[in-house]
Amino acid sequence: MGQKFAERWLTLLVLPGAFFLATATAARVLGQASALDVRRLTEQITSWAKGPAVNSIGGQVVLLLALLAASGAAGLAAQGLGTLIRRAALTVGWRTWPRPLRRWARARVTARRARWDTAHRRYRQQLDADARTLARDGRRADPGARQAAYQALQRIATEPPDRPTWSGDRIHSVSLRLERDRHLDLPAVWPHLWLVLPDTTRTEITTAEQALTRATTLAGWSLLYAPLTAWWWPAAPVSASLFLTAKYRVRGAIDTYSQLVEAATHLHLTDLAAQLGMDHTGPADAALGEALTQRLRARTPLHSVGDGAPLG
Repeated sequence: MGQKFAERWLTLLVLPGAFFLATATAARVLGQASALDVRRLTEQITSWAKGPAVNSIGGQVVLLLALLAASGAAGLAAQGLGTLIRRAALTVGWRTWPRPLRRWARARVTARRARWDTAHRRYRQQLDADARTLARDGRRADPGARQAAYQALQRIATEPPDRPTWSGDRIHSVSLRLERDRHLDLPAVWPHLWLVLPDTTRTEITTAEQALTRATTLAGWSLLYAPLTAWWWPAAPVSASLFLTAKYRVRGAIDTYSQLVEAATHLHLTDLAAQLGMDHTGPADAALGEALTQRLRARTPLHSVGDGAPLG
């Protein structure tokens, strides 16, 4: 465990933090006017290396500890920013945001819903056209146009948009489909379902969640590099490349996580019902979803504490 912790600390915090400190040092030494002057940077580092504090063993130890601490602090800052980015990407509870942000989010949802409705209408029209071709000519139409219309729809959202971001809608679509098709309240059932999932399934879901954390941390690093562009313009392409990579990885991780959660729910609902002692035969259906929801959803108390009702 100690070795794994040290490896994670070194890989996730210290090494990225050391690269960030190196970039910040280059920005401080070179500035905008001499942004690519490698000779100047080398001379300045050589001058620092000849200092009396660096030449002593005690000075080297202190310098090493300071670098490790600063690198770790930068890594923790990137992880903290990544957590905020993750919440912003998923936009959970946007209807409770402060009014200016809530107004912006509502406008985004409205615009995304209008785009989704247009794309969905085009997809339905293509399906109808392909069906008419099959009925008239007895052959299937070229699926290219139908697949293109479907991909255009999926790029907006997999279900009618309810959140201002694609990532938020992708996660929300899992709960929406399970509620519609299985009458299942996923937030209420999931903690119980998680406990009966096989280890391999839980490992796959955890791996996808960790990939999402790494992707949002990468986005946090892009935000840390952004202010350095004020002193050193080469930091701009570094920040931009990190942001674009993080955006691609966040989408991929969220899509994978959503698929795994939905698949695990479909496959193991009957296992949960068996653990709860509920009689059910056959595959998971709407009746089972409704029964599990009623069984596991927390009840709102009929009386508040202090009005004479017992605490139990």
